[in-house]
Amino acid sequence: MQSGARYQAILEIITQVFKDEQPADKIINDYIRSRKYIGSKDRRFIVDEVWQIIRNRCKLTFDAKSDDPRKILLYYNKDRLEQVFDGSTYGLTPLTKEEQNWLRQENDAPYPDWVEAECPKWLYEKIGNLEFCKALNGQAQTDVRAHGISADELQAKLEAEGIESKKGAYSPYCLKIKERLVLNNCMVWQDGYLDVQDEASQLAAILIDAKPEHKIIDYCCGAGGKSLALSNILKDNGHILAYDIEAKRLEAIKPRMARLNVHNIELTEIIADSDKDFDRFILDAPCSGTGTWRRAPDAKFRLTEQKLYGLTKIQAELLEIASVKTKIGGRIIYITCSVLPDENEKQIEQFLAAHNEFKPVNMRELWEGKIAAPYPHDDEFMLKLSPYKTGTDGFFICVLKKLG
Repeated sequence: MQSGARYQAILEIITQVFKDEQPADKIINDYIRSRKYIGSKDRRFIVDEVWQIIRNRCKLTFDAKSDDPRKILLYYNKDRLEQVFDGSTYGLTPLTKEEQNWLRQENDAPYPDWVEAECPKWLYEKIGNLEFCKALNGQAQTDVRAHGISADELQAKLEAEGIESKKGAYSPYCLKIKERLVLNNCMVWQDGYLDVQDEASQLAAILIDAKPEHKIIDYCCGAGGKSLALSNILKDNGHILAYDIEAKRLEAIKPRMARLNVHNIELTEIIADSDKDFDRFILDAPCSGTGTWRRAPDAKFRLTEQKLYGLTKIQAELLEIASVKTKIGGRIIYITCSVLPDENEKQIEQFLAAHNEFKPVNMRELWEGKIAAPYPHDDEFMLKLSPYKTGTDGFFICVLKKLG
């Protein structure tokens, strides 16, 4: 493909992405798959450029003084305009006189903090930390979890396939892979010794502190990552009930269970009213996903204050369900992949104010009994992980024990 044709594809993709209606990865994948003529090198170039533009959307919009995708692309390529806007067949049309005059008008205004942070203003005001937001806008490595073998054994198997990795800083099961990992070409993955899972999510599974004799439910289990990690920790012993209201999500877990040779997870869409004696009620609550922006930087633009309010209502309702379903002496493990206090600290504070039968477990003591690395947070009852402090996705974990 000529340069102009490549950037025509980029313009078409970002035009759809900037509507903030669908996830960017879906838009990109659908676009590429429907155009078989795009070769592998062109595909890689287009995808990389699109993500680069998305990660710099606030600055480009500010500099261009416009949210028009073509103007943003003009500004992004202002040092190579003739090469990009070349008027070639299937390429971008040349600049108009109006666009030429517009480009001569420099925007010398300094970036406001929220623009520098690459974060919508209303969200930046909730987070309030420039360097923290910059870390959330970085690119994440691929974290994998050793399954059925040690991290050392997994590392050796990956090395035999020519894949370099390094140990995670916290999880004893974690390896970090810098290069792109093509799973279908990875024998270790096919053989069920590896699962892709961020280190923070692995830590959440460890801190559940589950035993084979416990009655365990992974409520809102989603893709099943924590259930699968928990199965590995329990060495496929005990019984884990993985619940989700969406049957499609549960169906998607089945091939993962088969590949990992997992047998102690039961998938269900129904919880009996009489089930009120769970030892471990894992509430991986639906949330904003703000902690995963490194992997989905476009998601910050689809989140609204109304959506956030709706999520906090759902979280509070699910905590109420958990309070009833957990037995005396049992624990609720409240988890989000969010960095927003509305979904984390405030949610726990409101719950505890209404439920004096629950007490937060000391997370530092729990951590030190399970994990060799130093406890990475200053709050001993609410653990927060992030790319800024721990090099992981943003996660919040709080364990609540039900008293007699």
